[in-house]
Amino acid sequence: MGLSPNFGPRRDGATPDLIVLHYTAMPDWTRARDWLCAPEAEVSAHYIISPQGDVVSLVDEDMRAWHAGAGRWGDVTDVNSRSIGIELSNDGASPFAAPLMDALEGLMRGIMGRWTIPPHRVIAHSDLAPGRKIDPGPRFDWARLARQDLAITAAPTAPCAATEAAFRRDAAAFGYTADVAFEVLLDAFRLRHRAGYLGPLDGTDCALAADLAARFGLAQMSATS
Repeated sequence: MGLSPNFGPRRDGATPDLIVLHYTAMPDWTRARDWLCAPEAEVSAHYIISPQGDVVSLVDEDMRAWHAGAGRWGDVTDVNSRSIGIELSNDGASPFAAPLMDALEGLMRGIMGRWTIPPHRVIAHSDLAPGRKIDPGPRFDWARLARQDLAITAAPTAPCAATEAAFRRDAAAFGYTADVAFEVLLDAFRLRHRAGYLGPLDGTDCALAADLAARFGLAQMSATS
């Protein structure tokens, strides 16, 4: 049984088909754990992982933890009812500790097996809430997870024509459907798929979005839509 009281039933009979990764943005992971368990906080997650690799269950997986907040991914508007949230102890500026990453990989394998969650349904908090959230941030090693089929990355392709309409279309097909300004959308996309790159939209951005849409676009829509 989890430690946090901040949860409820998943709505409309939903089961988890997403994993959302967060960082705590706090230097002391035990303080983050205690905050996620405080009734007045009204926030939680299913798990928190310490820098030393301790995995603490805060909310049972079959329940709705309060971790995602307002946001959207594909056609999912109640992300909390459709996801499992994992908090990673990290300040947002430092590399993620090796024991933490090892523990995360083991935890994710179990979750993905239990709920049949495919790698392309593992997302960042920043993916579903562009502009509002930036975690797990630019230091998170998505490529490491992708090498083990625990997440996906965009495959490098030749740049294509850079048009805002095409980028929006392909990003939305992959899952970026939040109603935000174009610059906010582009920043969120780059944070996950082209970390550290600045400047106006270019052909590489469009090629990356087109690749994701081609490989995973239809899979981002729920079976009930």
